[in-house]
Amino acid sequence: MSEELDGELLEAAGAAGTKAPATVPDTGKYAQQLSRGLTFKENILITLSAVTPASSVFIIVPAVINGIGGASALAFVIAGVIGIFVALCYAELSSAFPITGGEYAFVARTLGKPWGFGLFLMNLVSGVLIIGVIASGASQYLGVLSSALGGGWVGIVVILVTTVIACFGIRTNALVTGIFLLLEIAALVVLTLVGFLHVQQPISTLWTPVTSGPGGILVPAAAGLIVAYTSTALFAFNGYGAAVYYAEETKNARSTIGRAIMWSLAIAVLAELIPLIAVLLGTSDMAKLVASPSPMTEFLTTEAGSTVNTLVSIGIAIAVINAVLAIILQFGRTLFSSARDRSWPDGLNRAFGHIHPKLRTPVVATLVVGVISALCLWLVPFDVLLVATSAGIVILYALVGLAALIGRINHTTDAAEYRMRWWPAAPILMIVATLVILVMTVIADWVPVAVAVGIFAAGLIYYVLYLRGKPDRWTLPEPADEELEEETA
Repeated sequence: MSEELDGELLEAAGAAGTKAPATVPDTGKYAQQLSRGLTFKENILITLSAVTPASSVFIIVPAVINGIGGASALAFVIAGVIGIFVALCYAELSSAFPITGGEYAFVARTLGKPWGFGLFLMNLVSGVLIIGVIASGASQYLGVLSSALGGGWVGIVVILVTTVIACFGIRTNALVTGIFLLLEIAALVVLTLVGFLHVQQPISTLWTPVTSGPGGILVPAAAGLIVAYTSTALFAFNGYGAAVYYAEETKNARSTIGRAIMWSLAIAVLAELIPLIAVLLGTSDMAKLVASPSPMTEFLTTEAGSTVNTLVSIGIAIAVINAVLAIILQFGRTLFSSARDRSWPDGLNRAFGHIHPKLRTPVVATLVVGVISALCLWLVPFDVLLVATSAGIVILYALVGLAALIGRINHTTDAAEYRMRWWPAAPILMIVATLVILVMTVIADWVPVAVAVGIFAAGLIYYVLYLRGKPDRWTLPEPADEELEEETA
């Protein structure tokens, strides 16, 4: 590599903070502003922390158990199969566009800029709000230690503290999330052992939909609800695609990011499905489990005692904190990427696009995401937060599948080193599955879908009124040159 090109890169991506341009001169590529220090395994650690298997099992899975009882296992199996198709699409698109903007970056480049910005806004709003939803679970599980830790203020503190940590270097965050991830997996191991050491229900429980009727008696649930609750199961697995958000900080991203996504999905499915099956087969009272607002806590207390429940609850609280940290990292980088793509007025672009000269992280964007999330948890009712975040994931998956299908047809994904198997079957099946789930979700409750579509439409309107037709806005350069970063590091 020539000394002149090295010099251009250093000037563009060096420790110049807000003065660093977003692209390397005369190349049409992003500058390497973030620190490319993550290994393949470290990327998986942060990605799995965003999936947060333990908090999914204890916070999201209970809603499925309440709705369809033992058939929740079947819903999670279906979601896992759909997840394979989703992950294949993510893997190829992420390899073609290893850009920290994530889904909006490859949807904009394959389906068109308006679709990309609509998805960006929907995803960003959902991400900011979901931080509050997850953080609210901290008080529930820390409350077993002391009633003083059971207040709503705990979630706000968790968000603010993890926001500060998220501003540190990416390798520091990989270490922190890795340690926390091991602790939450340990909690799931305990839950699994308690279940499988006390198997008391027939295997048919796992595909029999039931719910709690009058007087707490189990009554059959409609089989169609299994499909509807599959969307909740998809949400519980969601996060494995977040590996692409750290692509510009991962070594050899084009060749490793696809495998990181597939491994993250496989680990997430096993880490959530196995404990779920253990609980469903190990409970001594299925009716009480299904009727309980906290089935996992009910199960542990009944089958293993309050001491074990307390220890596991501490692990779940750690999982919640870990998830909040990982998701703030993810969406801080999303906001940074949007500023680098000149999505906002220049003053906001300079602020959100600022990279700390020593930490090489998007400090301002990260702080903004954390503070807004804390304010939402404080000011917005929990039910509203839940409604605003529950349907966006299905729309996002449908667009990712469409991008993976069209990307090969129009050759925009030709640079991908990871090529999915079963194309075009995988993206087509993914699109069909997500549309079926979307229809069933609308039938069950149209409001969450309407909210997600409304936010997406707001993004389209913003693009048309502010970004369209302006040559200095949303130029969407090519991914950064990995080789240059390695040579100049």
